[in-house]
Amino acid sequence: MDTFVWDQNFVTGLPQVDEQHHRLVNLFNEFSHSLFLSDANRKTLATDTFERVLDYTRYHFHDEETLMRTAGVDPRHVHAHHAMHKQFVAQVKSMWERRNAMADPNESLVGFLTSWLSLHILGIDQSLARQIKLIRQGMSAASAFERETLANDNGMQAVLKLINNLYHVLSLQNTELAQANQHLEQRVAQRTLELEKTNKELEQAYVQLEAYSRVDGLLQIANRKYFDTRLREACASAFRRKQALGLLMIDVDFFKRYNDSYGHQAGDTCLQAVARAVQKALTRSTDLAARYGGEELAVILPDTDEAGVIAVAERVVAEVSALGLPHKASDAAPFVTVSVGAVSQVPTEKEGALSLLGQADAALYSAKDSGRNRSVLYKS
Repeated sequence: MDTFVWDQNFVTGLPQVDEQHHRLVNLFNEFSHSLFLSDANRKTLATDTFERVLDYTRYHFHDEETLMRTAGVDPRHVHAHHAMHKQFVAQVKSMWERRNAMADPNESLVGFLTSWLSLHILGIDQSLARQIKLIRQGMSAASAFERETLANDNGMQAVLKLINNLYHVLSLQNTELAQANQHLEQRVAQRTLELEKTNKELEQAYVQLEAYSRVDGLLQIANRKYFDTRLREACASAFRRKQALGLLMIDVDFFKRYNDSYGHQAGDTCLQAVARAVQKALTRSTDLAARYGGEELAVILPDTDEAGVIAVAERVVAEVSALGLPHKASDAAPFVTVSVGAVSQVPTEKEGALSLLGQADAALYSAKDSGRNRSVLYKS
């Protein structure tokens, strides 16, 4: 029975790549069979098959990287793809060379190869295929790469798969450590280094996972959940220190009309540009821009009085207007604009977030009622 079963989910739509992937699958299965033979020549056959797997993998990687360069794929993707290729060759050679020290080398090798091939084809190779398709349709390489990064919110799933694989490796290494022979001290030192490396990779994966949980997948700024947490913390801190806390509520003017006129894909691109403009208007690392919901954004401005809040709000309005994005259906201007409600208060209670939000929202409605494309400061 084959260890790796090919199906249509692994088809990228790039004929040359798909043909080579299918060949790799067949070689992986052949190698798996050779490991579990009872024949006296099993070791020789397995070694020969492994060398053919490695040789064909290098050939496939070379062809794939040539295809990327020929198709004009963004260098950021090419660099990441090349690094994965290089890492795989180093990892599989290392595992093969130290197989005699493994508790269950056959299962470990087969598991690693099949898991890697699945992740490689379903992950970065499918991403490559989508980018090449967009480039051939006329999109720039940079735009194709950025769309892949922003529109396909698969990053968290990839990190979860990485964590699962790292746990598997960690378990294997612990088993090997327990079975160390008379060279115990040397083997313990070696395995300790490997475990430290694996634990560091796990920590990095958790950091990345935590970052994904805080970021809006489309706009690449803080999401609503993280905004709510930060606002509660900022209110509690401002209340304790008796310092003013600023808040902006930002709404894209006539955004529904924009979507109706230009389409939802253009609407997503518009929101991304607005988010970048809002971030450009912020000058301190302590300021936080977030997606509040739909086309509405919010900004937390710690230790900011009314003069500071209105100055930031006016910069936001100016930066968005400076984008010059055409908006033929807007009654505010012939280009995309925003309305901003601003407030600065010293919270009168530790849990003052709802009150501050209500005041900023009231100022936002005043900005809309007075013609939009402007900012209004809340006055109690």
